[in-house]
Amino acid sequence: MLDEKFSKVVNMDGDGSEPQSTIMVPLDLDSVSSDSPDTVDELAMELATIQQSSKKIAVIGSRNLAITHQQIIETLVTALAMQGNTIITSGGSSGTNAAAIRGAMKADANKLKVILPQTIGQQPSDVQDQLIGVPNIIEHPDRAMMTLADASRVCNREIIDDCNQLICFLSHTSKTLHSAIEYAEEGHKVITAFYLD
Repeated sequence: MLDEKFSKVVNMDGDGSEPQSTIMVPLDLDSVSSDSPDTVDELAMELATIQQSSKKIAVIGSRNLAITHQQIIETLVTALAMQGNTIITSGGSSGTNAAAIRGAMKADANKLKVILPQTIGQQPSDVQDQLIGVPNIIEHPDRAMMTLADASRVCNREIIDDCNQLICFLSHTSKTLHSAIEYAEEGHKVITAFYLD
């Protein structure tokens, strides 16, 4: 079913097939404009976001990624940061966040913003090591007593609130990341979801 939001979905199966992408837009723009003028305004805002020369792009996703997927994320984020975009992600010793941090640091450390679910001291030592040299880190000592799962859900929302566009790497069974995408849709963000299964 098509909705009135721009959503690009890319399938990154390991089956050797070419990735397929689609952009979903309303088919009947006349009925959209006559029935819900707010939708036309939302579409105009999303088009303006896509056309901006530099954006705040959130990159979140699974921790359990094949090395090839991590390399793709790192390369993508390096290119996005080199184009002048600000990359927003969270801490992580492996997977999407770690690859995003490596990619942004290769391009321009000042184009990286890391929002932690809790504090640096609560991160594993390898995450703390990875964050050395990152100039823009947001910590949340107020979440120190929360479980990491709960703090991470709040953190994902904070990251999404701060961005224009969300890029998410996930599996079809990832409830937390699907919830993050739904939250981004409610906030009228431009969303690109890479399904890895």
